[in-house]
Amino acid sequence: MIIYGKQVCLHALQEHESAIKTVYIAKRGILPQNLFDNYKDKIKFLEEKWAQSMSKGGNHQGILVEIESFEQSDVATLKKESFVLILDTLTDTGNIGAIVRSAYALGVDGIIATGVKTLNFASITRTSSGALLDMPFVIVPNILDVLNELKQVDFEVYGADMNGTPLSSCEFSSKRALVLGSEGEGISKRAKSKIDKMVSIEMKHEFDSLNVSAAAAILIHRMGNAVK
Repeated sequence: MIIYGKQVCLHALQEHESAIKTVYIAKRGILPQNLFDNYKDKIKFLEEKWAQSMSKGGNHQGILVEIESFEQSDVATLKKESFVLILDTLTDTGNIGAIVRSAYALGVDGIIATGVKTLNFASITRTSSGALLDMPFVIVPNILDVLNELKQVDFEVYGADMNGTPLSSCEFSSKRALVLGSEGEGISKRAKSKIDKMVSIEMKHEFDSLNVSAAAAILIHRMGNAVK
C-alpha cells in the first residue's frame, strides 16, 4: 500500500524497516541523512506531477512510501488482552485514524472494526500518523459474534451513550471492551442488547455531543485509570 506525508512516512521508515518496499521522493532534502543512507537502494525520485498522481491529489509533502499491505490481527489474539476497543459501523477514515492514534497512545490493546467489510488501511495509517502500524486491528463484520466471543472469556462490555452513567461514577472491569457507535446513528440496536453498561461523558455546558474521536480519547483515558 502507498502512504504519504512526512510524519507518517518518517515513522514507517524509522520503525518498520522490514515492511518498506520503495521510497518515493519529490522534494530533495526531505529525508534526514541517516534515513537517506539506509534506504538509498530503495529510493526513487519523482516529478511533482507523478507524486500528485500517486497521492490522488493529497498533500504528500514531498514523500511517499510503498509499504507491505497492512496485516490484520484476529479476535482469538485480542481475547487474551485486557482492553479492547470495538468500532460499530464507523467508516470515516479520518475519525478512525484519530481514534487509533489515541487508543495506541492511551493503552488500548487492540481494535475491532464491525459493521464493515473493508476499510482503507492506507488512509487510516496516514490519519493515525502511523499508529495503525503498531496497533492490533481486525475487521469482523458481525458485532454480535465479537461481543459473544469476548463475553465467553469474561470481558465486561461498555457502550458510549449520551444517556449512560457518568464516567466520574464508574469503575471498570480489568477485562473490558468499549463499544463506540457511528456519529450519526450511535451504537446499533442489535449491539445494545449485549452491552453490560452504558457510560457517558459529563458536559459542563449543554451541547449535543463530542466528535467520536474526541469522545473516544476521553473514554479510553478514563477506562484505563478507573479499573476495579
